[in-house]
Amino acid sequence: MRTIYSALLCVLVSTMSFAQTKQKKVKDTTTTAKTVALNEVIIIGNPKTDPTHSKVSNNYDENIVQPKNVADLFKNINGFSTIKRGNYAIDPSFRASQYEQLNVQYDGGTKAMHACPNRMDPITTHIIPEEIAKIEIIKGPYTVRYGTTFGGIINMVTKNPGVDDYGFHGNASVGYEENGGSFVNMLALKYASEKYDVTINGGYRDFGNYEDGNGVEIPSSFRSTDYGIKLGYNFSENERLQAHWRQSFGRDVLHAALPMDTDFDDSSILSLDYKKENPNKKVKSISAKAYYSFVDHLMDNSKRPNFMMVEAVSPVEATTIGGKFELKIVPNENWQFYTGLDAMHIGREGNRTRLVKIMNGNPLPMPMTFTDKIWQDSQITDIGIFTEAKWFASNSTIFNFGIRYNTVISDIKDPADNFAAMYDLDKRTEGNVSGTISLKKIISPSFTLEAAYGRGVRSANMVERFINHFTIGQDPYEYVGNPDLKAEVNNQFEIGFKGKENLSNGFNKFSYSTSFYYSFFENYIVGVVDESLNRLYMPMAQPRHPKVFRNLDGAYKTGFEATAKLDFLDDFFFKTEFAYVYAKNKDLKESLPLTPPFTTKVSFGVEKKKYWANATFNLVSKQDNIAESFGETTTAGYETLDIRLGIKPIKNVTLGVAALNVFDQAYNDHLSFSFRNQEGLGNVPINEPGRNITAFLQYKF
Repeated sequence: MRTIYSALLCVLVSTMSFAQTKQKKVKDTTTTAKTVALNEVIIIGNPKTDPTHSKVSNNYDENIVQPKNVADLFKNINGFSTIKRGNYAIDPSFRASQYEQLNVQYDGGTKAMHACPNRMDPITTHIIPEEIAKIEIIKGPYTVRYGTTFGGIINMVTKNPGVDDYGFHGNASVGYEENGGSFVNMLALKYASEKYDVTINGGYRDFGNYEDGNGVEIPSSFRSTDYGIKLGYNFSENERLQAHWRQSFGRDVLHAALPMDTDFDDSSILSLDYKKENPNKKVKSISAKAYYSFVDHLMDNSKRPNFMMVEAVSPVEATTIGGKFELKIVPNENWQFYTGLDAMHIGREGNRTRLVKIMNGNPLPMPMTFTDKIWQDSQITDIGIFTEAKWFASNSTIFNFGIRYNTVISDIKDPADNFAAMYDLDKRTEGNVSGTISLKKIISPSFTLEAAYGRGVRSANMVERFINHFTIGQDPYEYVGNPDLKAEVNNQFEIGFKGKENLSNGFNKFSYSTSFYYSFFENYIVGVVDESLNRLYMPMAQPRHPKVFRNLDGAYKTGFEATAKLDFLDDFFFKTEFAYVYAKNKDLKESLPLTPPFTTKVSFGVEKKKYWANATFNLVSKQDNIAESFGETTTAGYETLDIRLGIKPIKNVTLGVAALNVFDQAYNDHLSFSFRNQEGLGNVPINEPGRNITAFLQYKF
């Protein structure tokens, strides 16, 4: 046992990696499983120990009625929007926070950072959507245990065998979408016993170009092949080791709102998790995680109209190594302590090669070749230490305190000459302090009040530090990085409550929840036009001056989410959800970019064991609080209707159909980017799909 544990710690230190733990009651005597649960989950459904202002989205393993695209994982979660550049490169946005402002991870800590500066390959593209069992959300910087957290945590939990799955099991599924002629399929096999378990899955997706409500074809097709292998071994009832390997292969991806397309996007992710419970009376658990990911990405413009003037090809790579080590210490029944350290190292390489055939409108007798440094061989290492404590002041009053310190080391090894002339590019080390304090008051078994303050600190990402005259935003500006940026700080306050009431006379239950929040930012990072610099590429084109990333102080946001649900006649429900966020950049006298409009969802449905059905009416308001400097324009409001039906006609078989955007509305979401470098399509935001009829069939055995 000591040999195994020592070996694991050696691997951990060598990769600067460490893991996460699942929270438990102080007096936890409820465990009935014969195997220890690894730390792939943050939220366990215990109101006393779950993080403040946290929630779990729908269980994606149940009531499936349609094929899952990446966007489907988030678009039905209250408070979420999606940033869309096509049908593949889709990023989640929560309360107007996005990209590295959100801590997006798999299974309690595994990460895979994108290689493309235009985010053609965000973390959400490297996993099979049908493999996701649920999504856990912490709505702000209200915990310090799961890495640097600025605007919130998103933990995508994959399926894992439990004690109810002993023996050989599996499932196979196939789906079709009429709009785009898209096919998806997946096969998963698993064997589990008290001592070990094995899960193998694979999937193939072939999405075509979809049509919007006006019948316009949107270039958005892609193909992807994915597989994964998960191995778990239980040394005892209290000790488990698990390894997970997955690969994803994207091919021929069209990006409607980006200047180039993806030839291939290959990713490999390896994670190793270890946990031991109750090693002694005071230390209730020891957990560790180590992970490695590599993304190999190739993009070019061979299908674009400017290919006749210039051929461009960009092979880029991203490597992410990291992990975590954590101890859970329970000195007495009133206190829990979590302490540990985590680390993440990101390295990116890659250049763009241009073969220029026409210059200033004149064909060149001999095309000229140029090499542009994209990532300039840059690296960022983030090492953090943390302590978080829960104080059970009484059976109904729980306080949470947390503090963490991060050392962030950034370096650039192959800078372009013009970039090196702008800055002192010595290796830089920063120190960031973040923390949180929160109160959870269980006023009654049916009503809980939560209040929290969090200080989330995020150092500048690699784009903001080191990008060099590349067009990466929604606007046509070239962007220039700034390695001297200060860390961005989010001071967020939030109060919320949730409850339920049992009813009578045909009405079963009324449940509700709401949260109100306010954030003011320090050193907010945004691109600002620098008139002392000129464009580097196509110097005669407009706009003539690039944007350089700067720190601003006069930024804030505020908003709320609210949900109410009425269950009646045993199996029927009526649900309504609201989400609103207002953001302001006082320095530039405009909104912060990518701020979604006020959104309302109204749902009605029935849920029985053998069948289920629901209709969702989406009402999205006009958004005229915009960031004009970011290239945003006012977005009209819209209404859509989605209808979903599911049935289990025979044992272990699920059949689902859906009609999305039933009335074939032509509309675009405010966070969608505009067409870029497309034949016959102007610089206007890309529209969402028109009417889409889908079918999904799943068999479990």
